[in-house]
Amino acid sequence: MELAQDKIDLIEKIIKSDRKFANNEDLYDDFFNETCKRSLLIVKTVTSDATLEAYLRKIATTSILNVLKSEGRLRRTKSGYMSVKEVPLETTSNLTDYSHVTVTYEPVDIQETPEDLAVKKDILQTIVDTVYEIDQNSPDKNYLKLYNLRYQDGLTQKEIADELNISQSEVSKRLFKLMNKVKQAFGS
Repeated sequence: MELAQDKIDLIEKIIKSDRKFANNEDLYDDFFNETCKRSLLIVKTVTSDATLEAYLRKIATTSILNVLKSEGRLRRTKSGYMSVKEVPLETTSNLTDYSHVTVTYEPVDIQETPEDLAVKKDILQTIVDTVYEIDQNSPDKNYLKLYNLRYQDGLTQKEIADELNISQSEVSKRLFKLMNKVKQAFGS
């Protein structure tokens, strides 16, 4: 998926306004690529400009931190993040010559970022709301029960057909209609 030019411009503006961008301009392409990679799902699902910008700011900050850590330019301390070129005051009290000071750190591998969790929560909430709405509009079709049997309990279409006392082809049709409605809720 390619990003629209207005989204690219917004990401660029956000990256360049981040305070960690200063003195790290040579890593702009890495910052940009990492932010775009992490924000594809959000750009596709979030429709509000203000919400999108807030999400993109969080994503850009996380992306910049990850790139700086992977490049060995940043390390985590008790009080936050610090450039590897800086030496904490508590370790310098006995030093007078700083030329031999070398700072290293182990990069932290974050499995899921906060923005990933927020997006997943928003997506799941949209799915739940859509399934409930479809079920309320057609209570005789048992869409909620159908959804639960298929996606929560993991039953096959044949098992669902036996449970609901309908044909397997009817189960297939209802699942198809249900998934189309969910897709429409996301504007796809």
